[in-house]
Amino acid sequence: MKNIFTLFITFTLVVSLVSFVHAKRGSDGQLNLLYWQAPSTMNPNLSGGTKELEASSVVIEPLARYDEKGNMLPWLAEEIPTVENGGVSKDLTSITWKIKKGIKWSDGTKFTADDVVFTYEYCTHPDTGCSHTNYYTGISSVKALDPHTVKIEFNVAKPFPYSAFVGYNTPIIQKAQFDGCQGAKAQECTKQNFYPIGTGPFKVVDFKPNDVIVFEANPNYRDPNKPAFSKMVFKGGGDATSAARAVLETGEMDYAWNLQVEPEILTKMEQAGKGTVVSAFGTAVERLMVNFSNPDSALGENRSEYMGGNNTRNAHPFLSDYNVRRALSLAIERQILVDAGYGQAGKISCNVLPAPAIYASTANDECKTQNVAEANRLLDAAGWKKGSDGIRQKNGVRISILYQTSTNSVRQATQAFIKEMWKQIGVETELRNISASVFFGSDPGSPDTYQKFYSDIEMYTNTFSGTDPEAYMAGWTCSEMPQKSNKWAGNNMPRWCNPAYDALSVKMSKTAALKDRIKLAKSMNDMLMQDYAMIPLIHRGDVSAHSNTISGVRMNSWDSELWNIADWTRK
Repeated sequence: MKNIFTLFITFTLVVSLVSFVHAKRGSDGQLNLLYWQAPSTMNPNLSGGTKELEASSVVIEPLARYDEKGNMLPWLAEEIPTVENGGVSKDLTSITWKIKKGIKWSDGTKFTADDVVFTYEYCTHPDTGCSHTNYYTGISSVKALDPHTVKIEFNVAKPFPYSAFVGYNTPIIQKAQFDGCQGAKAQECTKQNFYPIGTGPFKVVDFKPNDVIVFEANPNYRDPNKPAFSKMVFKGGGDATSAARAVLETGEMDYAWNLQVEPEILTKMEQAGKGTVVSAFGTAVERLMVNFSNPDSALGENRSEYMGGNNTRNAHPFLSDYNVRRALSLAIERQILVDAGYGQAGKISCNVLPAPAIYASTANDECKTQNVAEANRLLDAAGWKKGSDGIRQKNGVRISILYQTSTNSVRQATQAFIKEMWKQIGVETELRNISASVFFGSDPGSPDTYQKFYSDIEMYTNTFSGTDPEAYMAGWTCSEMPQKSNKWAGNNMPRWCNPAYDALSVKMSKTAALKDRIKLAKSMNDMLMQDYAMIPLIHRGDVSAHSNTISGVRMNSWDSELWNIADWTRK
């Protein structure tokens, strides 16, 4: 008995020692990540791209974030404020956050409520061009009550007060570093935008736009034993297939993100035994954005610029016709796109808001069945007649579409399928693909970003953090249109403007009962879908892969995939 007890104690001590070694900061060496869409900035306020949100999430952090099940967790805050604990006022017009004591920026200075206030002022400055202003909608003021207390006051009762500073869309930047970078100077602050000082587990030590980022463990991170890795290399560029291969077959990399790769290829790669494919369904929808403004280059500075109405000045020459938009949707056989490009990681979607399930509308299911005959009938009835070349035209305007997306084998295959489907209804299509690093980039001077939308149709996916869709759906209000005046920031890429939609968005911001919020969210989704402001294609599962030598990965579709990177270790 004594020997068994001695062995048990010895075993326990060894396990404890191993655990301690693995928990020690920097003990696991270098971590290698491959994001084939390379970040162009480390300031997510100046980019709507997911790649920038992901990269910056390991450096700058919010007050709260979401776990892999969609649960809200306090992060830099002590707890989630509620009416019950006094953090949310009974009349729902304010929320008060208590910040954890002892948090430091990576430069060793104290993180305080003033940094939170500054972030709000920075992002809501009209000349900053912040990409996530919809998360601050309805806020009248943000005040520091003391160094560890922030009070946010709303213009009206706010039943869901958790948009600002929650999730990876609205992290907090350091006032001392960014003071002077507000407004028109925001894009000029290159050092600050590339090397933000943060509270996260890593800090940036080298940033090459659209290429590679080198991080080191933050010496002032609040947990002295984390992160386990002393260095992290965040490689960008390439394509999804080569990224998958680098983890699953060659083992060169530890993590590969957004593997939009044909399912049979991923399955074969995984058989090499070096890595594991992980996936989760969130809110990602691959969709076609329809340009309601005119992208003709002859318009010069007014190209793709909203100018007072969808059917007035600068309206799109043929996509402003409802019949054309609906016909384009009816002509698509979505199941072919799912089978060819996504397999079990894809489902047909007729909504831009497919999840959580309680918000998924069934009012738009027409899109599940291809109907070429009806599409042709609609175009005939609307006066779009086929010319001698088979392309429809009306009053000298041809339905000739420039269809752009990012460079990716699955997306190019989807483009090719849709081009042939549209050919059946007399639509001419020119395909264009742009490097993802440029397409989703943050350069307001580039003509090739998805915000500029210098084409007729563009295809991509985006998501939102958390499980409440209020801020996400507010992204298609009139004020969210990218324009010269806001440095092409905003989320309303179609330049679709409907005052009735804006009114629903305002109403949702004031509505408390879940059943009523569900009804409003569905109504907003249906308004977008039934006017074909965008054409949904596929509800995509988020797919990534990690090396079998890495533990701690918890795939998350509700926040950054790197949300818990401080807990990752090398086996």
